[in-house]
Amino acid sequence: MTAVSAATRRHRRVHPAWIVAAVAFLTLVGAAGFRAAPSVLMVPLEQEFGWSRGILSLAVGINLVLFGLTAPFAAALMERFGIRRVTSLALLVIGAGSALTVLVREPWQILLTWGVLIGLGTGSIALVFAATVASTWFVRRRGLVVGILTAGSAAGQLVFLPVMAALVETATWRIASLVIAAGALAVIPLVLVWLHDSPADVGARPYGESPGDAPPAPGAAPRTNAAVRALRALRAASHHRTFWALAGGFAICGATTNGLIGTHFIPSAHDHGMATTTAAGLLAVVGVFDIVGTIASGWLTDRYDPKVLLAVYYLFRGISLFVLPALLAATVQPPMVIFIVIYGLDWVATVPPTVALCRSAFGADGALVFGWVFAAHQLGAAAAAMGAGLIRDTSGEYTIAWFGAVAALLTFLVRRDTAEDPATPAPVGGTREAGAGTRSGH
Repeated sequence: MTAVSAATRRHRRVHPAWIVAAVAFLTLVGAAGFRAAPSVLMVPLEQEFGWSRGILSLAVGINLVLFGLTAPFAAALMERFGIRRVTSLALLVIGAGSALTVLVREPWQILLTWGVLIGLGTGSIALVFAATVASTWFVRRRGLVVGILTAGSAAGQLVFLPVMAALVETATWRIASLVIAAGALAVIPLVLVWLHDSPADVGARPYGESPGDAPPAPGAAPRTNAAVRALRALRAASHHRTFWALAGGFAICGATTNGLIGTHFIPSAHDHGMATTTAAGLLAVVGVFDIVGTIASGWLTDRYDPKVLLAVYYLFRGISLFVLPALLAATVQPPMVIFIVIYGLDWVATVPPTVALCRSAFGADGALVFGWVFAAHQLGAAAAAMGAGLIRDTSGEYTIAWFGAVAALLTFLVRRDTAEDPATPAPVGGTREAGAGTRSGH
């Protein structure tokens, strides 16, 4: 009896929120395969079909635009139909899009698979997914949880990128695409069994909620159309400087990560004579340090002013990009290692403080507003991905693209208006979550 009681107590010490967070992490890992794919597959596709770097960058750009614009609507759909249903369908679309890539023969087909299908799928499991899970299941440790879940994307890059590079070198790019599809589909059973929509579904309360409160009863899904709710959130947020400051910063963040480094680092390194596997290995190391940096950023966000953290992150981002053109020539020498470490720690460390600022400024609608901020992130990424491809096609190198990103970062840091809004905006639903009245999110 004593042993059974002890085992029961140990089991109860694992709050269901942490199980949901673990499944969400694996979901982001499985969905992250395609995030790393374009940079590895771009050169093989260019060589086999003769497509220009600009055409392939356009496919990536479409993907990134849909990735971003889908996010706020996905957040509303998760409120309406549940996290589990939306996530499962998104993984299915990602798997289908990646598998169908092996059949492409014409440029419009790569635009459809890389761009439309995978863009819609990945957009539904974007960083807004991490924000939704953290807001729904956690009262305490939200910043840390967002950091851990965001690191799931980096872990996916770490897992898939070297594997894909090796498959491209030893087999074909088609096999690499099928591996990505398998990774997305393999997570679906875990989502269906363990990714519950809310604590009420399992008779629990959010992690960190006062134990004196009774477990919440299952609530009815919002009756408002998901698209209408997402657009209302945008309309309400657009009247406040906080939203535009966050959106502007995140647009530059997307341009300098997914748009430039994520899409064009390997092709640029290839232009400098570096092997694809070596460049992929360097990006994998970026993924390692990204995990460390993002989790640390989540921990810091729970303790310090998110605005200060964002300023520091963007400053280091600009310094790293400024020295990159010179470092590419050095390849494996220590200076490149220094870049990889600094850029890796800073890759998506901006996410936890941005989520905290959205939540503190917009209350219960913080996840929806973050969806629109993330849309700006992906629009910036798309512009940078397509622009860098065109620059490469016309000038033969990427240097102008790197320096353009540095100029954008410096302009944002110098002109950024840090003044607070006169009043905290009210959520779309007319209520504010408890504790959301402070600007720092603490």
